[in-house]
Amino acid sequence: MGTPHHRSGALKKSNDGARLIITTIVGMVFGYFIGISFPFVSLAKINLPSSLIQSFDGAFNGDHHSSDRRSFPENLGSGSTPLTPKIYVPTNPRGAESLPPGIVVSESDFYLRRLWGEPSEDLKRKPKYLVAFTVGLDQRNNIDAAVKKFSEDFQIMLFHYDGRTSEWDQFEWSKSAVHVSVRRQTKWWYAKRFLHPDVVAAYDYIFIWDEDLGVEHFNAEKYIQLVRKHGLEISQPGLEPNNGLTWQMTKRRGDREVHKKTEEKPGWCSDPHLPPCAAFVEIMAPVFSREAWRCVWHMIQNDLVHGWGLDFALRRCAEPAHEKIGVVDSQWIVHQVIPSLGSQGQSENGKSPWQGVRERCRSEWAQFQDRLANADKEYFDKLERTSN
Repeated sequence: MGTPHHRSGALKKSNDGARLIITTIVGMVFGYFIGISFPFVSLAKINLPSSLIQSFDGAFNGDHHSSDRRSFPENLGSGSTPLTPKIYVPTNPRGAESLPPGIVVSESDFYLRRLWGEPSEDLKRKPKYLVAFTVGLDQRNNIDAAVKKFSEDFQIMLFHYDGRTSEWDQFEWSKSAVHVSVRRQTKWWYAKRFLHPDVVAAYDYIFIWDEDLGVEHFNAEKYIQLVRKHGLEISQPGLEPNNGLTWQMTKRRGDREVHKKTEEKPGWCSDPHLPPCAAFVEIMAPVFSREAWRCVWHMIQNDLVHGWGLDFALRRCAEPAHEKIGVVDSQWIVHQVIPSLGSQGQSENGKSPWQGVRERCRSEWAQFQDRLANADKEYFDKLERTSN
């Protein structure tokens, strides 16, 4: 009697399993036909419910209790451009060829902007000029005096070679300055990395100054007026004669506003229109027009950080150089000759830190001259080959 009962139970389970399989298959087929009977719906075209958007916004702000939550743009997910358009504009900046020209922003500035409000209302005043100092905290009082010579038309930027930035908050102007801190670097290292011509394109003139300059007899607005008046693309204030004076060209003259040439020691100038008798300023306190800086920036070598020799080559970035490069005498400064950057060096082979720094300065001068001469030769050799 037990055996027939067992077979009946097995048969029932088998029939149940078969029905389940058949039902599943029928459901899949039915679902398939239902699916193809409706048009395709792109998720990109789904408009999200406002309540869901508000939930996203609350999560973004970390405030689930605020009744004044910012909503996402109304056209979010509208599907107005479901496909990425195929664009190629060879005249766009390199790397941006796939963008429509109307969205390309190739230039920038150091204007400080708010985290709230309308972007168009951020700036009450746009500085016209940029002043970059390379500084250590020990010279803070000197820099404070210098900065006060520049009005709100000048954006102040500090490159900190000693890594100390927060201490500068003691000065009110420091709160609106731009601070860049990288230890043990020179101003030309900073300039090559942070003053790209497209980044400083908003400024008519760029000052790249040392920290040990006395500015008691300097007025920035009058300086700019004289630079414009005399058509100077590259300039510097005159230097009051002292122990730190190296070149006659940069020596202040008391009988004029500006000078563009001088007389040097016999044999120093092969041509009266060439450095150091003309077309020459030093690298301690140069001022560049926007156009001249675009050229000079490209000439700065990435691995040569002291800039020695650069002053003799600046003439390549202004034409005619003996007319476009000059010294502003009536707005003059004092070079205090404080070798603060030398202490940032490292003692090697029994030499003091400043000795190692000075040796590299001289070595870089020779390397820069060689590179420039070789580049000239390579260019003219190629020109000659293509013309033959």
